[in-house]
Order: sequence, then C-alpha cells, then structure tokens
Amino acid sequence: MGLDCTLPQAGRLPYTDANFRAAKVFVFGKWCEEAVGQPDKVPLDLSGACKYGSLFMQRVFGGAIRGHYEHQYNFIDGQRVDLSHEARDVACMRHPYLHEPAYFQVPELQASLASCLPRAQRWADEFLAQQSAAVAREPIDR
Repeated sequence: MGLDCTLPQAGRLPYTDANFRAAKVFVFGKWCEEAVGQPDKVPLDLSGACKYGSLFMQRVFGGAIRGHYEHQYNFIDGQRVDLSHEARDVACMRHPYLHEPAYFQVPELQASLASCLPRAQRWADEFLAQQSAAVAREPIDR
C-alpha cells in the first residue's frame, strides 16, 4: 500500500480556531485559482475539494484523515475537523462523517490521493510560510 493518510501525523502548526479560519480562507483562495479561465466552474464553496483540503490540513495541523467514498475530513487532537463542512456537496450527503477504513486501501483512491498530494503539499508549504511571516511581523510586547 502507498500513502496511508489514516495514520496520525505530526502537525507543523497548532490547530486553533484562528488557524482553522485562516486555513479555510487560504484553501478557498487556492481552490478558486484552480478555476481561473473556467467561468462555468468558479466555486462558491469548497465543494469537491475534500481530498485536497484533507491532505492540506494533515500536512499543516497533523492528525489523520477519515472518510468514505463521498467525503474525506480530518481527525485532529481527538476531534473531527472538516475544512469543507459548509460546502453544498457535504450538506447534501446523508452520512458525511462515516469512516470506512478499508476504503483508503482501494488502489484507485490511493492513486487519486497520490495525484492530489503534490498540490496539497505546495499549498501547505505556502500557507505555513505565510503564517510564519505574519508571526515575524507581529510587534513584540515590551
């Protein structure tokens, strides 16, 4: 088996509400950039982005990826975390937070995740660099 994203990973940034909000804005911006030049595909939300979003979140905040054939989300520090929780496609699912561990062993999913990983990793690296630069710009209390 190739990529096993269901195993917990160490994060590079602490998972907080503020960091989650920043990550969500960042990933939505990247998701919109992917649609540039395709006016009929401009996203209104993160529908369809769960593979990228869950891989991104794991690279930034750590934890494990959970899900099934319709949807993927993260499990970080003992809690369910879904970057796409407000997306239309997730709202239409009957059981978006079902976890089927065997699904992550399906060769087609493994290939799909492997194809998504380089982009998710680039996004994570860029986001972490932005967050690091923002912290460096913060005034020091004296």
